Amino acid sequence: MLPVICLPTNITVKTNITATTTPRSTNNQRHRATLKSLCKWGNLDEALGLIESSKKLTPIEGEEEDISLFLHACISRRSLEHGRKLHLHLLRSQNRVLENPTLKSKLITLYSVCGRVDEARRVFQRGIGDQNAPQSLWVAMAIGCSRNGFSDEALLIYRDMLSRSVKPGNFAFSMALKACSDSGNALVGRAIHAQILKHDGEADQVVNNALLGFYVECGSFDEVLKVFEVMPQRNVVSWNTLIAGFAVQGRLFETLGAFRVMQGEGMWFSWITLTTVLPVCAQLTALHSGKEIHGQIVKSRKNADVPLLNSLLDMYAKCGVIGYCEKLFDRMHSKDLTSWNTMLAGYSINSQINKGLALFDKMFRSGIEPDGITFVSLLSGCSHSGLTSEGKRLFIEMQDYGVQPSLEHYACLVDILGRSGKLDEALAVAENIPMKPSGSIWGSLLNSCRLYGNVPLAEIVAERLFEIELNNPGNYVMLSNIYANAGMWEDVKRVREMMGMTGIKKDAGCSWIQIKHKIHTFVAGGSSDLRCSAEYNKIWNELSNAVKDLGYIPNTSVVLHDINEEMKAIWVCEHSERLAAVFALIHTGAGMPIRITKNLRVCVDCHSWMKAVSKVTKRLVVLRDTNRFHHFENGNCSCKDYW
Repeated sequence: MLPVICLPTNITVKTNITATTTPRSTNNQRHRATLKSLCKWGNLDEALGLIESSKKLTPIEGEEEDISLFLHACISRRSLEHGRKLHLHLLRSQNRVLENPTLKSKLITLYSVCGRVDEARRVFQRGIGDQNAPQSLWVAMAIGCSRNGFSDEALLIYRDMLSRSVKPGNFAFSMALKACSDSGNALVGRAIHAQILKHDGEADQVVNNALLGFYVECGSFDEVLKVFEVMPQRNVVSWNTLIAGFAVQGRLFETLGAFRVMQGEGMWFSWITLTTVLPVCAQLTALHSGKEIHGQIVKSRKNADVPLLNSLLDMYAKCGVIGYCEKLFDRMHSKDLTSWNTMLAGYSINSQINKGLALFDKMFRSGIEPDGITFVSLLSGCSHSGLTSEGKRLFIEMQDYGVQPSLEHYACLVDILGRSGKLDEALAVAENIPMKPSGSIWGSLLNSCRLYGNVPLAEIVAERLFEIELNNPGNYVMLSNIYANAGMWEDVKRVREMMGMTGIKKDAGCSWIQIKHKIHTFVAGGSSDLRCSAEYNKIWNELSNAVKDLGYIPNTSVVLHDINEEMKAIWVCEHSERLAAVFALIHTGAGMPIRITKNLRVCVDCHSWMKAVSKVTKRLVVLRDTNRFHHFENGNCSCKDYW
């Protein structure tokens, strides 16, 4: 038997093996990193599972951070399902994190962005049970209401917040101003402006921009300018609001001016800036400015979005440069229905309806469903090109595309029939429209009466028009012109007396052109300094002799006043579009196109004169009147004299 070996108890055995545990902080970091990654990539099921299954070894502050992170992901992705599941999980587990006002605010925001305002209200009502409920909770609920079209309720929440002695800050001010803008509540908005001025802290950029937006919406443009001038800092939103304000007010020249000042101060534009400015270029036919903007878009590192390219298309179409419009359209990688409609409208107003009809076929083959705007462009183009049968066919077939005729479509049909001389048929359509006829329908028929000298029908139509549009000067002028063409001067006098009694004034003929950055305006019978200048008289005399040699003779019948022929000839020569044309000949190089815009329809005599001028000067003259474009080239017009 082996002897027993006894070891002394004071001997210690040394080893190099150590037992360790992972620190809690490291677990928390890994947990949070995993959660962040799942939320970032939208794996919300896994993220929710991680929150629900975690052992909560972290303090409550860390748990709140996890839930805040998850709710933020739900808000970004509009995931009502996952947000609800988390909310229910917290309610069932009676988790104390729900007492956190920040998390309540996020829950309110989640429900409101998903359109669940009632659920947001329930969270809010539980939250404000505490008298110390913070501003963020009130503002979140107010923003939720405003976002869902309940602007008045948002203002009531703001009022209740003040009644609880919760001091508003910039976040609350900007929210309340936005609600006032949406609801058009000018009185409350001005009161909030007063609160901002009395507030201890300084208004931030967001509040100042909200103030600008509020005054723009209320139409108080003097206040817009005052706020803008005193703003300590301006960003692109500030400038966009000012520029949009000018545009909404119809102050088109100032819109372009503000855009230039913005660029001069080194402020870089956004696509929103350009989608505001380009329609102004289109309205003014400011092609030079529009081309400059196009150049800036091309130079930008950012790809232009479809709405911006649509605005560019519209600008070129309404400046009469249909070739540029076509190139841009063909190069667009993505097109929406607006893109196709803009191109169709461009063909229509530039007297190229055959190209428009071909594009419509291509649009159909591309699987793009047309809408009402599509057919307005096509029908209008047919009307001004004499395509009566084609227009009638399109009107009938539009319902096959699921488009029900509106008043605009009926107005186009009446115009198609009336312009082609089918006045009785046009009247029958107008009288049998299934809805109440608009002024545009009767106005179209009255114009057809003018074209064909039908005085009895014109009087019937005018009575209908006066019932609908009593204060529209165009209706009185049209009837007066019809009487004047028929030599019925007593009736002309009667109509003009009616206008005088009601205070209605005829719009003065006005034309404008853009040369470089400057837009020059001319009024019929005005611009005496120009007409008295040696340069003007030299060009005018040369033109007069040249067009006379071509056989041009002034058509004084367009002067609808009972005066002698010599005075009529002088008046015709002083029409605004002629002044603009001569000015352009003086100030532009040989061969350069001349682009003129007029606020009224061009008269027959000026139309003939422009054709002659295009031939003798060998220049393209593009004249845009209230109806369409006239491209005069080598003695011919794109409208083929059917306008």
